[in-house]
Amino acid sequence: MIRLRTPADLDACVKALAEVQAADRYPMDWPDDPHGWLTPGDLLRAWVALDEEGAVVGHVGLAEVEPRVAELLGTPVRASVTRLFVTPSARRGGLAARLLDTALAAEGGRLTLEVSDEGTAAIAAYERYGWLRVATSRARWRNSAGEPALVHHYLSP
Repeated sequence: MIRLRTPADLDACVKALAEVQAADRYPMDWPDDPHGWLTPGDLLRAWVALDEEGAVVGHVGLAEVEPRVAELLGTPVRASVTRLFVTPSARRGGLAARLLDTALAAEGGRLTLEVSDEGTAAIAAYERYGWLRVATSRARWRNSAGEPALVHHYLSP
């Protein structure tokens, strides 16, 4: 089941995020304030995916597009996918695609997302889902080598 995230879900989201970070290093560095990381100031709304027992096993958010990203893309896009993750135990069943579809349906227009070039599995998934890589830039945060991360920008199908 996928539904809108509520403030009461945040502890469970942090627990799920910890599983993802241990498996994939996403986020690259564990945030000092994981609740805050899941709720950035530009967040428009977010959804959680629940398993049959009601545990959070996935998450996706929509955030306002940063002006620098909108300029880089060269096309009007209002919202960006953010904080998308699925716990390792819930993978391989299309949950990430369903979370993306939920965000797309809610926005009713094109979306963008960013992914580090180190996220090879995520890149493969986005491209399999029909997302189109339209630009590449350097991020403000650092990759595993300690350099500004190389980030690919995608537009929704």
